[in-house]
Amino acid sequence: MSDLTPPRRARSPRGHGAQLRAEIVEAAAALLDEHGTEQAVTLRAVARRVGIAAPSIYAHFPTREHVVVAVVSEAFDALEEHIAAAAEGAGRDPRDRLRAASHAYVDFAARWPQRYRAMFSGVWTPDEPTDDPVESDGPPRLVVGDEAFTVLVTAIRDCAAEGSSTSTDPFADATALWTALHGLAELRPAAPRFPWPAGLLDVLVDRLARLTR
Repeated sequence: MSDLTPPRRARSPRGHGAQLRAEIVEAAAALLDEHGTEQAVTLRAVARRVGIAAPSIYAHFPTREHVVVAVVSEAFDALEEHIAAAAEGAGRDPRDRLRAASHAYVDFAARWPQRYRAMFSGVWTPDEPTDDPVESDGPPRLVVGDEAFTVLVTAIRDCAAEGSSTSTDPFADATALWTALHGLAELRPAAPRFPWPAGLLDVLVDRLARLTR
């Protein structure tokens, strides 16, 4: 038997197809983390890691690209959970919640750099809404990031409501802040020798969210 032949995987019990789908996505995410490129996520490599034959993947995903989109979709869900949990854990002061969410955003990018890079690599199409992020036919389409972005919008709106921000357009200011957070998340690891000012992230939050105290 060839070394490339995957070990036989016990057939999932009836109704457990969702479990296999989750294992496929988990394997694809692990390949992305290990190799740092979406090109490493091949159906053959995913199947080998899960312990199934590559054609078995087609029952859940029509193409390799759909598998990658599923990884990206779950990464955005994880990002939203990460920053929402940080905001919740920061207490009732909306300024603290906003700062905590912003720090959590950059922290997520640092913890999962390969997934974060894939999230903004263009594998999804933001101007083509769909209820199902991984469609059964046609090119994979995905509208993602809304929930994570809403955490920032809500925090700035709450700051303005309680008088600690002069923002009159929380959506626009959250957009500016998100742009800055994304830039910092990408630039800091790319330029580790640059003398990044201490407290830069909080300065960005305070200025772009128009915090007054």
